[in-house]
This record gives sequence, C-alpha cells and structure tokens, in this order.
Amino acid sequence: MIYKTLDQLSLAKKLSIDDIVYSSMFSPDDQVKKKTSQIIYQQAKDNQSPPASIHNFYLAAGKGEIKGFTVPAMNIRTLTYDTARIIFRLAKKHKIGALIFEIAKSEQGYTDQKPSLYAVAVLAAAVKEKYKGPVFLQGDHYQFKAKKFKEDRTEEINNMKKLIKESVEAGFYNIDIDGSTLVDLEQKKLSEQQRNNYEVTALMTKYIRQLEAKGITISIGGEIGHIGGKNSTPEEFKAFMDNYLKLVKGIVGISKVSVQTGTSHGGIVLPDGSIAKVDLDFAVLKSIGQVARKIYHIGGPVQHGASTLPDGLFHQFPKTGTLEIHLATGFQNIVYQHLPASLKKDMYEWVKKNCQDERKESWNDDQFIYKMRKKALGPFKQKLWELSEKEKKPILTALEKQFEFLFKHLNVFGTKRIVEKYIH
Repeated sequence: MIYKTLDQLSLAKKLSIDDIVYSSMFSPDDQVKKKTSQIIYQQAKDNQSPPASIHNFYLAAGKGEIKGFTVPAMNIRTLTYDTARIIFRLAKKHKIGALIFEIAKSEQGYTDQKPSLYAVAVLAAAVKEKYKGPVFLQGDHYQFKAKKFKEDRTEEINNMKKLIKESVEAGFYNIDIDGSTLVDLEQKKLSEQQRNNYEVTALMTKYIRQLEAKGITISIGGEIGHIGGKNSTPEEFKAFMDNYLKLVKGIVGISKVSVQTGTSHGGIVLPDGSIAKVDLDFAVLKSIGQVARKIYHIGGPVQHGASTLPDGLFHQFPKTGTLEIHLATGFQNIVYQHLPASLKKDMYEWVKKNCQDERKESWNDDQFIYKMRKKALGPFKQKLWELSEKEKKPILTALEKQFEFLFKHLNVFGTKRIVEKYIH
C-alpha cells in the first residue's frame, strides 16, 4: 500500500518495509516521502547496514595488504529495490562485503533516481534482507561537461558542488569525479593535456573533504581517460597524479583512478542489433595498477563500460589487478529481455515519440531503440515497480544468475571478513 498522508502513516499499527519504501518513492505527499525516507535511514542504522566509505579498504589494496579481487560497482537503473534485494541475498549466501551500489550523474535524471531516492531503495533492501555490514553508495561519473565548462567554468563547478553536497547528505560516501572530458589532447605536454582534469579533481577533493562527517573519509575517484576515447597510459596517469598531488598537499587524496582500455558505455550496437566485439587492453589495467600501488599507494585502476563484455573476460580483471569494475547496461538489457511484451511495447513507443532529437543519422531502428531505451526507465518507474511477482520473476531470476556469475569471477566471494577488518 501507499501512505498518502502523515496521519495515515502515523496511525498504521505495523509498518511494512515494502510499504515504507514504496511510499518514499511514490506518495503524493512530500512530507510522507520525507518521513518514510527518515524511517528507512534509521532502520538501516539499527540493522547495522549504514552507508559507508570504502576508502580504507582501497588504501589497504594500495599498500598491497589485500589483492586478488575486483570490486563490482553496479548501476541499478530500474527495479532498484528488488534488484538490491537479490544482491544482498547473494552477499549473505557467499559472505561478500566488497560490492558497491552506484548511480551516475546522467542516470539520476533519466531514471528518476536522485541520490536520496537511490539510497533509500538500496538501504531498504538491506533492511528487508537483514543484511548486516557497510553499504557502499557511490556517485558515478560526476562528470564535467566540456562545452559548459568552456562557456562558464564557475557555473559548471558550482553545479557539481551542489550535486556532490546532495549526494553526501544522502549517504553517498564514495564519489567519482570525472574531469576526463576536459582533457585537451591537442596540447603537446601531458601535464598540459591533463591540466583542467587535475585542477577540477583537486578542487572537488578539497570541497568533499569539507563536507565529511566526523569519522568518515569519503572515497574519491579520479579519471584520466574518457570512456570511449583513446586508451590511457602510465605516463598520462603520472602527469595527472603528480600535478594533482601538488594541489591537494596536506589533505587526503583519491583512492583510485578510472582509465580507458578500449570499452564504451553500453557497448557498440551493430546494425543487426548485436554488440560489437571489444578489443580490451588488459595491459593498460596492469601497468597503471602497478604504478598506482607502487608509487602513489592508492588502490588501483577502475574499469568502466564492462557489463556488455563477453562473460569469458571477467575472470581476467582480478588477475590484472583491476581494483573496481563498473557494470550497468548489461543489467538493463536483462530487464528489457524479460519484460512483459505489452509494457515493453509501451516503453519503446515512448522512446520513438520522445527521443528522436537524440537519434543519429547512421542508426537504424534497432540501434536507436537500444541506445535510447534507457530514457524510458524514469517515466515508467512506477509501472515497473508495480509489476506483479509473477511478472518480475523471470527478470529477477535472470539478474540473480548474472550477479552470481559476476561475483564469482570477480573473486569477491568471502570478502566480507576482509571488508570488516578495514571498515568499522
């Protein structure tokens, strides 16, 4: 049921977590949304599953104290409560502690999941499944737009600060700053190519440190290579880090760095609807990881755009010292694959009607739908949430199978004990 007024909420004899989280998303009364969200945060705290920072765990990796795994960072674009419940059940089953729930700056808009809504859905899932342990919520790709930055640098920086503040207040104690879009490859010197990037990353690092509550060191990530662009090199990483560290001298810096290895977000869809094969360069991850740990003592490299990679590649990431891997579109694809036909038809019709201005001339209909169907997730959020258990079952069963496969091959089974050693 949905609570429509505070009186209705206060008179309820027994509050179901299902009803509380549903009301926090869809109640017509903003005060009810606020109150139910507060209840969930408190229940998560009481359940010993509060929002947490993974910073100390990553620094331990940077010191070589822990290794042999790659932390999955999962962007859940829809059915967030149900999907997070699956993940927490698997975490309990396999004693997993090293996993991250994240949402990108761009995703927050088209999925209708601002930081507080995303946090509430994930934390409610932890409560529902009686999962105990730190819950890592992450702001993914907090990205500067090159065009806007060039037009009005101050406004773009202030907008980023606003988003970061909102995120931290929601319990996002892990923030990935993405200034890679500001890298200027036309400059001859690597330090000049990376200048805008390391300057804004340093600026945001200082700002984030000002927002921290007592006892929390927010995990901050940097990014040196724009995903979908040229592959990153150790020399670029050094140019970024050496100059970044000069600007943040005296304060705690980043704990990881995202690099480009040949992938693209969501994969490249071919005219026949299939996903193009990716020439992923694992040597980039290995070489930059070695530099990250040996010279700068941070956790290591982060792989983006990975969820649509062939299943046979995932076991390679722990072997190459990849610290973290970001997974998103593959889960969305599973949802669409198993959606009731009538709902999927409605969503595709919405895309055709509302996303034509983003269509590229070279795309055929299949490519257009594949690339743009993510935009329907926000407008259809409530309808997706309200699918019956019978309708959700094939979706959630397929998701569970894929999550379990990924967790196994990323070697995070049994990491709960290690996480608890470093995260208190």
